[in-house]
Amino acid sequence: MLKNLVRVLRGGRKKGPSLEEESLLAQLDLTRLPRHVAIIMDGNGRWAQKRGLPRTSGHRAGVESLRETVRTCAELGIGYLTVYAFSTENWKRPRDEVDVLMDLLVEYLHREIEELCANNIRLHPIGRIQELPPHARKALEMAVSRTRNNQRMVLNLALNYGGRVELVDAVRSIVKEALAGNLDPEQINEFTISSHLYTAGQPDPDLLIRPSGDYRVSNFLLWQLSYTEFWMTSVMWPDFRRVHLLQALVDFQQRERRFGGLNRGEKKCSGTES
Repeated sequence: MLKNLVRVLRGGRKKGPSLEEESLLAQLDLTRLPRHVAIIMDGNGRWAQKRGLPRTSGHRAGVESLRETVRTCAELGIGYLTVYAFSTENWKRPRDEVDVLMDLLVEYLHREIEELCANNIRLHPIGRIQELPPHARKALEMAVSRTRNNQRMVLNLALNYGGRVELVDAVRSIVKEALAGNLDPEQINEFTISSHLYTAGQPDPDLLIRPSGDYRVSNFLLWQLSYTEFWMTSVMWPDFRRVHLLQALVDFQQRERRFGGLNRGEKKCSGTES
């Protein structure tokens, strides 16, 4: 199994996995991988500034990290990958940086569409997509249409996304249904809210990865992260590679997820308080 996985994970590279990658692969239980991985692609600007480069160079360098991460997740059999590409707050950045980010999005979609289709990956943008520039929306529409029937993995691309905005949009949708008489307010529950989110029908993330050394969720998937395991690293996103993803997956499998319950080794003693 390991030899086959190593062969598959070469992904067209001239060199196969490093010794560290092979060691991490050997530790992975392929039957216990997270169904859904979320990533905050952070640190592009700081990566560039440390090298005396414009911030936009960091965003361009981060595209390679995204490519390798998407490919590896698909090859491992992870069903859903959500990446935070552009937040509702990112509009506050300098105009030229925002323009470059939008141009990079279009470039990425046109350059990667064939690989997405070849790897059976479906693109699903989440966020207020209607507020993006026309050329970005057009490229997204093309990619969504081309990948619509792909079933190996769903790539959620969070664009003009904010967790609070997502909840506002969900509440508005629920209220409209209630006012139209199609929903009894007394019947609203957690499932109702989940089914009106941008990620409706998808499992919540099992694992959140955040590069760059920050320890916050930054308004990302606020509802969905309720019981998600976090993995933080000081590595900047442009330097994030397959080995770091494998490290996160191995660490994830070493954790015991209780979802508010007890450890398997914990027992409540009869006649005593817990």
